[in-house]
Amino acid sequence: MSKKNNSNEEQSKTNSLSYKQAGVDIDAGNQLVEHIKPLVKSTRRSGADGEIGGFGGLFDLKSAGFKDPILVAANDGVGTKLRIAIETGIHDTIGIDLVAMCVNDIIVQGAEPLFFLDYFATGKLDVEIATQIIKGIASGCKQANCALIGGETAEMPSMYHGDDYDLAGFCVGAAERGSLLPSSELKSGDAMIALASSGPHSNGYSLIRKIVEVSGLDWQDKAPFSTEETLAQNLLTPTKIYVKSILSALKNNLEIKALAHITGGGFSENIPRVLPNNLSAKIDLNAIDSQPVFSWLAKTGGIIESEMLRTFNCGIGMLLVVPQEDVDATIKHFNSESENAYLVGSLIEKAAEPVIFEGELSI
Repeated sequence: MSKKNNSNEEQSKTNSLSYKQAGVDIDAGNQLVEHIKPLVKSTRRSGADGEIGGFGGLFDLKSAGFKDPILVAANDGVGTKLRIAIETGIHDTIGIDLVAMCVNDIIVQGAEPLFFLDYFATGKLDVEIATQIIKGIASGCKQANCALIGGETAEMPSMYHGDDYDLAGFCVGAAERGSLLPSSELKSGDAMIALASSGPHSNGYSLIRKIVEVSGLDWQDKAPFSTEETLAQNLLTPTKIYVKSILSALKNNLEIKALAHITGGGFSENIPRVLPNNLSAKIDLNAIDSQPVFSWLAKTGGIIESEMLRTFNCGIGMLLVVPQEDVDATIKHFNSESENAYLVGSLIEKAAEPVIFEGELSI
């Protein structure tokens, strides 16, 4: 009798399935958590002192110094810039892009980014690749003084194939009541100051990848517009994070009336989001200090100027609206914060279009 039971047990074990056999490795997930604990710890700031591993992340607004805060939330991804990282095996900077796309949206409302959570999904979890990605996320959080308080790693076989993965980021910030931007004091004659981008940031990469395909270049080829980098290295330059320089300006009582993050949709879509109905923006295209990559993209892809302006940042990652009399002080401040800041336009009475362009891009 006992021999028969043993035989049934052995058969049961032989026929049983595990989660790992279905493509999900719980042990790898636990290993990843141990790998990233030091990275998460490195992003701690006032208000966020907890360990990862709980069901939710905690943040203490009072400990962070807020008295009557309004919370501001944003979420975003990196788009098809991910494909370059996946195809080239360069994974350590794409997390910076993820953070940047969220925290830059928070800061434009005059809010301080406080904490960040990530979502990482893949078909098969590679602990080394995932660690490199989260290393970039932690780096971006430190640049923004934003605590990484949690996240989700999802291993989903059959949903993602090969080495494919996807990223999403979620950020919460806060501002004291009454200090949110844009200001209600915007008026005709206010100046627009540009803060230079680090390149295409994380927008327009479906078009960029098409242009690279048309060019016949390989990702490992030397970039035609760079003396030292490969095409992949240059196009994976992380999105610039503007949080610290803008917060410094606000804390030094520089009057910033509005901010516009130049992301998907370029100038035509993003500037109107911060303007009242009675005003338009006039941009001097001759003043834009554009990086060589944009010239290469335009010429190689045969892209007309209007398409460049509605697809790419063309060299400007952030626009500030300030009183005309504060232009010099504002530019001086941001240049002292290692930004490339310069006058690029002004607000005018409502025109036929929300954004009016003068001159032409030097690309």
